[in-house]
Amino acid sequence: MIGTLFNVVTVIIGSIIGLILHSRLSKRFTTVAFQGIGLFTIFLGITMSLKSDSYLLIILSMIFGSLFGEALNIEGWINRISRKLKKKVKSDNDKFSEGLVTAFLLFCMGSMTILGAIEEGLGNTPNLLVTKSIMDGFSAIALSSALGIGVIFSVIPLFIYQSTLTLLTSVIGNYFNDIYIANLTSVGGILLVGLSLRILEIKKIRVLNMLPAIILILFLTWIKNLL
Repeated sequence: MIGTLFNVVTVIIGSIIGLILHSRLSKRFTTVAFQGIGLFTIFLGITMSLKSDSYLLIILSMIFGSLFGEALNIEGWINRISRKLKKKVKSDNDKFSEGLVTAFLLFCMGSMTILGAIEEGLGNTPNLLVTKSIMDGFSAIALSSALGIGVIFSVIPLFIYQSTLTLLTSVIGNYFNDIYIANLTSVGGILLVGLSLRILEIKKIRVLNMLPAIILILFLTWIKNLL
């Protein structure tokens, strides 16, 4: 999991640089940076969501995945953990949880995460994850300068998610094909569009409660391939 560990390091470094900038920027500048992140997230999400034409599978995964996530209240669970972290580091940043969640979703929902984890899980050199790591490092600068210290703690769920995906791929990676990747990317893109609406304060969509859709789309794609 060299690629994932490198990703963690670059996000930490980028976050520290962003925090230094955060302390020197006025609220006016951090607000416009935050809005820029939101607009880019819309663009990225729409681009990703158009990767697949398996519309029925995607809508089913989004509906039932969201219902399952809402029943588990994943967002509430993550927010409780975030509040505990905030208390431990004695932060007074009111965007701590927002920074952690936003950074995690941005860093982990992209196609490069999926393809990079598959590449490394199959025993290849993690070139994609290294490239993604550098990009995430620069993104972390922008995110932490706008949202504060919460961004640096996104490395915890990032490591868990990405390393799990890599290990899973090492076991079943040979069964992954372009259809799985396209469908997974599309669902991830839709989640990013939801995140962008939240970033821009248009609508507070509970994106974390929709995360089970990522697992469900893989299951539904597998069922379709069997038929």
